Amino acid sequence: MLSSTACFTFIFLLCQLTGPAASGVLKKLVGALGGSVNFPLNLSVDPIDSIIWVFNTTTLVTIQPKLADKKALIIVTQHRNKERVNFPHEGYSLKLSKLKKNDSGVYRVEIHSSTLQDPLTQEYELRVYEHLSKPKVIIGLQNNKNGTCVTNLTCSMEQGGEDVTYSWKSLGQATNESHSGSTLPISWRQEKRDMTFICMARNPISSNSSNPIFAWKLCEGAAGGLDTTVILKLLLSLTLLCFIALVLIILIIRRERRKEHCTRGKCSEYTLFHCANTPKGGEIPLTAHVARHTKEIYP
Repeated sequence: MLSSTACFTFIFLLCQLTGPAASGVLKKLVGALGGSVNFPLNLSVDPIDSIIWVFNTTTLVTIQPKLADKKALIIVTQHRNKERVNFPHEGYSLKLSKLKKNDSGVYRVEIHSSTLQDPLTQEYELRVYEHLSKPKVIIGLQNNKNGTCVTNLTCSMEQGGEDVTYSWKSLGQATNESHSGSTLPISWRQEKRDMTFICMARNPISSNSSNPIFAWKLCEGAAGGLDTTVILKLLLSLTLLCFIALVLIILIIRRERRKEHCTRGKCSEYTLFHCANTPKGGEIPLTAHVARHTKEIYP
């Protein structure tokens, strides 16, 4: 007669060849990255010869239930999972800890009994998610039309953006408004300048909100003020006028200094040909060429 361990091994190999013949309703589970998840198992058959947990197509754990004189025999097929697999309260519901992203997938438990022709099975679909960080808001092109600010706010996640839903809250009015979707179209006038916009991001395990976006910072000058572009043009024009005025003043000052310089020197009617400051000791003699032309002009 075969021993209990040999019988258990035989049943396990037989199940790997034949596979499950029946399936329960798929149960969907979610877990947080680094956290844990429980795969509940309700047993309604007796006796139980073996229990096998499978992840995708890989056997995760095999269990031979405890007998009156023996404890349950639990075999974790992969060494790296030994510290992560647990069965709380000496039951057979699987608890998987230290979840990783690649733990997402389909899990199946097979219950074998000598009273059943085919094993009972139950399938689970696990999705592992990250806790959401603060969402980022991008401000679209801003336009001012007749004192009205028109733009779009787009909310997104830099990381962990799987199965994320977005919504918006508009605060600061008589009744706060909400909007679904990652993009919020905005159109506001002076009476709505105190509004505040907040993006809310959610996934199956967590939620987070963006920093507040204040309406008065969007399209500054749209509600009753000057457009920023107009102000820049005015500043540039004023700067150009100041520059031209400064150049004119410098030219006028230089011309006046030349006149003063010539007045203080020994300038005479000969300045048509030569004008220079005369040293204190005497006059500068005219050349023969200059003197000849001077006589022709002034005989």
